[in-house]
Amino acid sequence: MRLFDSHAHIGLITEDPIEQLMVVQEAKQEDVSGIVSICNNLRDFYQVYENLKTEDHIYHSIGVSPSEVSRPGDDWEASITEGSKRDRVVAIGEIGLDYYHKFGDRDSQVELFIRQLDLAQKLDLPVIIHNREAGSDVLEILKERLPDRGGILHCYSEDYAYAERALELNLYISFAGNVTYRNARNLHETAKQMPLGRMFIESESPFMVPAAYRGKRNKPSYLKETAAFIAEMREMTVEEFSETIYQNSLGFFKIKD
Repeated sequence: MRLFDSHAHIGLITEDPIEQLMVVQEAKQEDVSGIVSICNNLRDFYQVYENLKTEDHIYHSIGVSPSEVSRPGDDWEASITEGSKRDRVVAIGEIGLDYYHKFGDRDSQVELFIRQLDLAQKLDLPVIIHNREAGSDVLEILKERLPDRGGILHCYSEDYAYAERALELNLYISFAGNVTYRNARNLHETAKQMPLGRMFIESESPFMVPAAYRGKRNKPSYLKETAAFIAEMREMTVEEFSETIYQNSLGFFKIKD
């Protein structure tokens, strides 16, 4: 069985380089054959990239998340452009809008989001999108600015009606450990009904730990629980489901098997 984790914050699980290597190697032993490492800011991207540069099953996304809107860094667009040329950098992200935490002001978040969408188009890369209580604005912006390579709505938290609107665009939907929670009925409906070819799974570690591990800090090696939960809802074997998601991931990120 092969699993692909489309979104893991390795640098937030641990800052120690040796422990980061242990985390991704442990995940590989638990059938997680590919991971996209996500960093919220550019400093962390370059640090984690160096720590994991020998791990050829680790891929990277580079970008400035809405949490960093007040401090994106000097020459951040040039830094993203430079970093995107490194081996195994496969996406721009995570980028998007977060109205729950009220980072900066909404206009500043929107500007940062749009500028990175345009940069992704220029660099011919897909985007990984953060949305928290900003679903309407996110979708309206993406209707006009989604790069040709498309995007992933990561750690999906909306309902199936929103998913149907998103799937009219070149968007994919990624489910994290919160889909395994008993009261997450909107997510259950969406994960069960949406087209399998437009689906990803992610750990979102160290957050959104699957229900079986509640009370622990999440890590990519727990991804199998999320895969098994969705597979059962869709009346598939976990092996069949996981291989389909794995192939979706390779195709979207343009990774050779």
